Amino acid sequence: MIMKIKRLVTGVAVLLLLLQVSCDSGPKESSKSQPVSKAGSQKAISVKGSDTMVHLTSSWAEQFMGHYPGTQVSVTGGGSGTGIAALLNGTTDICASSREIQGKEKELALQKKIDLVEHAVARDGLAIIVNPANPVAELSLEQIRKIFTGEYANWKDVGGPDLPIIVLSRESSSGTFVFFQEFVLNKADYTPKARLLAGTSALVQSVAADQGAIAYVGLAFALDAKATVKMLPVKSTDGAPAVLPGDETVRAGKYPIARPLYLYTNGSSSPEVKAFVDFCLSDAGQKIVTETGYISVK
Repeated sequence: MIMKIKRLVTGVAVLLLLLQVSCDSGPKESSKSQPVSKAGSQKAISVKGSDTMVHLTSSWAEQFMGHYPGTQVSVTGGGSGTGIAALLNGTTDICASSREIQGKEKELALQKKIDLVEHAVARDGLAIIVNPANPVAELSLEQIRKIFTGEYANWKDVGGPDLPIIVLSRESSSGTFVFFQEFVLNKADYTPKARLLAGTSALVQSVAADQGAIAYVGLAFALDAKATVKMLPVKSTDGAPAVLPGDETVRAGKYPIARPLYLYTNGSSSPEVKAFVDFCLSDAGQKIVTETGYISVK
């Protein structure tokens, strides 16, 4: 009888000990699992805007996600104006823009209490492209202005063949459209005969297919398509030398159609958004700028 009691007491003691260990270990396992769950959760960053910058921002996103595997970055185009509108409407985290934000957009940001922050992340030379069969060797800024406003309608007006000029342009939502109109056309209207195309790739394809066509595209796109289109050297004045866009000529201020490229964010952005912008401006990010055909800011 005594032995049975001792066995019973021992069994109860062991059971109580097991219960105590189980209770003690529960919270510890829970506290350890919380950081793992947090680290495993994915964070999403959206970048929207300039078609000129899509190749660049996509390359940045790919490399960034390699360094920050818990973060997903989505990149879409649509034009600088579309990206700025999306930022002001709160439907994108970052706007990629090939032009500076305008006064009305700044006013709207103030109304919506959005603290716009501008980041100049790269530079670009805007290339003038024609069909390789076009014998014209160079153009001045004045000649380009007259072509795109419709004052010149035939290639013979600039020393070329007797062939109608087909003017191709981006749509008005494009930052490149706005920059070209302000800087090259001196804010004059494009010719009503201009064909407005939705994307830069469409411009390149159309120039490659038509001997009379002319268009303006970002340098990276022109370099990628050098087998199918011809870049024309540009003169700032009639007496100046004709210069092709490139890293050296843009940096030195010799190529006359050059511009900064921007990322715009909200001042209250998340740490992930800040980390992405910092990456774009880092040595690694600026190396990508050069590798993809744009000009670095450093």
